[in-house]
Amino acid sequence: MAEKSPLHLPLSPTDGTAFVTGASSGIGRALALRLAASGWQVAVTARSADELERLARGVAESAGAILPFPGDVTEPDAMAELVRRIEHEAGPIALAVLNAGVYLPVDGTRLSVEPFHASFSVNLGGTVNTLVPVIVAMRPRRRGRIALVASVAGYRGLPTSAAYGATKAGLINLAESLKFDLDRLGIAIQVIAPGFVDTPATRRNPFPMPHLMAVEAAATRIEAGVTRGRSFEVSFPRRFVFQLKLLRLLPYRLYFALVSRATGWRGKKVDGSG
Repeated sequence: MAEKSPLHLPLSPTDGTAFVTGASSGIGRALALRLAASGWQVAVTARSADELERLARGVAESAGAILPFPGDVTEPDAMAELVRRIEHEAGPIALAVLNAGVYLPVDGTRLSVEPFHASFSVNLGGTVNTLVPVIVAMRPRRRGRIALVASVAGYRGLPTSAAYGATKAGLINLAESLKFDLDRLGIAIQVIAPGFVDTPATRRNPFPMPHLMAVEAAATRIEAGVTRGRSFEVSFPRRFVFQLKLLRLLPYRLYFALVSRATGWRGKKVDGSG
């Protein structure tokens, strides 16, 4: 009989500690609160120690707890040490949700390298800097779950997303590629692909955002997907994801025409062109 995939093993607070990066705002913050309300002890990481302390104080009445571990995901040695500290001070990491990321819109008519380098450093490099020590910690136990927070923006190119979308596509490919080996180690890996979520980052988008979700609703979907779900990909909202996956099947000529029309990019003037 074939051995079950690690994805088929549900998780509960009795399995160990949850670890959430990028927890000072947005999806990371809402997810940390949601996990603590469900009884998890949650180690949270972000650069702002003050924001993490405020987050920890906000769960005094929860069944679980939030433990601040400030850190910068772009520093590989610091993240390796931080993971060791969490394992020593908070207990074995059973669930890691690697969420830290930045969204820096790119105007293709006025390009500069800065938003690309910053996005790659945090969204891709920061994820790898955290992922590797987490796998090292989980490997001897042959159990654990890691979720990489990508985005539906990683499915195909979208206006202003040249940097952000490239990193999210990279995270999807990273998770797909690692799954073959992590399955053999007993470690589950998942990819989270949210649609548009109402966060400070998405409020900068200069185009309509269909099926925009409240951040609390997104956190609820993610918690269910990483603790009770069996799917490699946790994506939502379902109707929007279905539409985007259909768009992936279209030839480029039709894809660019439809997206240009839907986002208002068709006929958009270049700044300074009159």
